[in-house]
Amino acid sequence: MSAVANIAVLEAALTPLGAEMVGELGVDAQVSFGELNLVAHRDRIVEVLTVLRDRFGFQQLLDVCGVDYPDRTERFEVVYHLLSMTRNVRLRVKVATDERAPVPSVISVYPAANWFEREAFDMYGILFSDHPDLRRLLTDYGFQGHPLRKDFPMTGYVEVRYDEGEKRVVYEPVKLTQEFRNFDFLSPWEGAEYPLPVLPGDEKAGSGPAGGKV
Repeated sequence: MSAVANIAVLEAALTPLGAEMVGELGVDAQVSFGELNLVAHRDRIVEVLTVLRDRFGFQQLLDVCGVDYPDRTERFEVVYHLLSMTRNVRLRVKVATDERAPVPSVISVYPAANWFEREAFDMYGILFSDHPDLRRLLTDYGFQGHPLRKDFPMTGYVEVRYDEGEKRVVYEPVKLTQEFRNFDFLSPWEGAEYPLPVLPGDEKAGSGPAGGKV
């Protein structure tokens, strides 16, 4: 059976399960790419995950991650990846939030969410209410900004180095050795338009028999 046929079989099997969840939880559901996706309101996430664990048998929380959509009013999505070993089914639950509205922590439902939520806070600045220890996880405590936001500069705001004279790590504003440049990777033979001459000898292009000059 081809991969496309396998996905079609999975989606056909998951559609009734999604309909049951919609009736039980009052959430939106869709099946895409062979996996079931639920969209819930952030204020109900603890309730929704509790029912999914106790009523539908999703025993494991595999991951909690963030997605940044800067053009949206609520720019962040928090995505919970669940696994039911009894059903052999994966499930995504999504909630939307912004930079100020906190999402309730789900540690009371899945204790493994502790560091996942800390990572989402560190990388995106997503806030989680009732989290017992919402600190940065991957970056330093003095780090400025949140690296996985789409508007975070590629160079960052500060650079870190070890100062031999002070015998400690110091933070300094980023200093670029050269300004950003727009590199044109097309060669002259691939259609790039440059003011002549580009290569040695280009100044002779209009001379000779082909150019009408002798």
